[in-house]
Amino acid sequence: MSEPKLFSPAKAGAIDLKNRVVMAPLTRNRARAEDDTPYDLHVEYYRQRAGAGLIVTEGSQISPQGKGYAWTPGIYSDDQVEGWKKVTDAVHAEGGKIVIQIWHVGRISHPVLQPGGVDPVAPSAIAANSKTFDGTQFIDTPMPRALEENEIPGIAEDFARATRNARKAGFDGVEVHGANGYLIDQFLKDGANQRDDAYGGSVEKRMRFLKEVMDAVTGAWSADRVGIRLSPFSNANDITDSNPQETFSHAIRLLNTYGLAYLHLVEGQTGGPRDIPEGGDLAALYALFDGTRMGNNGYDRASAIEAVESGALDLVAFGRAFISNPDLVDRLIKNAPLNEPDRDTFYGGGEKGYTDYPTLAESSVAAQ
Repeated sequence: MSEPKLFSPAKAGAIDLKNRVVMAPLTRNRARAEDDTPYDLHVEYYRQRAGAGLIVTEGSQISPQGKGYAWTPGIYSDDQVEGWKKVTDAVHAEGGKIVIQIWHVGRISHPVLQPGGVDPVAPSAIAANSKTFDGTQFIDTPMPRALEENEIPGIAEDFARATRNARKAGFDGVEVHGANGYLIDQFLKDGANQRDDAYGGSVEKRMRFLKEVMDAVTGAWSADRVGIRLSPFSNANDITDSNPQETFSHAIRLLNTYGLAYLHLVEGQTGGPRDIPEGGDLAALYALFDGTRMGNNGYDRASAIEAVESGALDLVAFGRAFISNPDLVDRLIKNAPLNEPDRDTFYGGGEKGYTDYPTLAESSVAAQ
């Protein structure tokens, strides 16, 4: 019997992948508190997981304003670039490929996390019924300040700067975070975007910020090194849209004009049910995209193999399974049991629950 296609090489734009198993972006809240810089702990964490065909890092803010949670890393300072360079060097030494997810959280933040204690920004002054983590506890997200029209191009330029920094740090590409109720998603979905200027109203106008970000990012690095993550039907962080099928059909048609490395879709609710609302058609959205398609949300070995064999997807991203199984690809190939993750150590902390999960080989030795 031939090996499942899931474990065969693939391409994501200009990035050659040794298999089709992707490590999904996973916020772990372990950056250095004083400057949001990754350090040796991150080097080991990502090095351990270099067996993935592609690693997508945890979301990394493009600016201090883009920060929404305590201890998340950035990609806007020289120290952050140097910290990430050690990570990419370690992953490449193990034969892996790694892209950085670049994000701006928009309204999913709090003044205690913002420079000068100012209000978070958003397309419109509409509060999300959501929470963020301030380093001590989970706190409610407040009413944001609506961005002035003349401020918005500067945020697109922050995405471009982050992309240039990613190149300096040795990444193989970038993934633009357009999902899960963060700033790009807030502009796309009409529940959060009720502007009446060039950035809001019609579905075409709600695409403008996405277009300006993608113009900026692909201007800083060739489009075949740029992917994007979207979550058409997810209500994560209290985000809604009156017609997500129409909205994201428009978005994908726009994205097709760039020749991107891949499209990464969260299927259903982020980290939750895979149900698609009435009127939604995930397969139709994938069919609109001209390039490499990556799916995410609740996949296991069997469903991932089926998705790739059937041609529904080219790549499958695994999240929680990569937290507790640094050698996940090896385990999937062998159909071996998986370590259970320790949820108490998902967010914040040190090595425990981060770099101390055993590989299959280590478990076998320990059992002897």
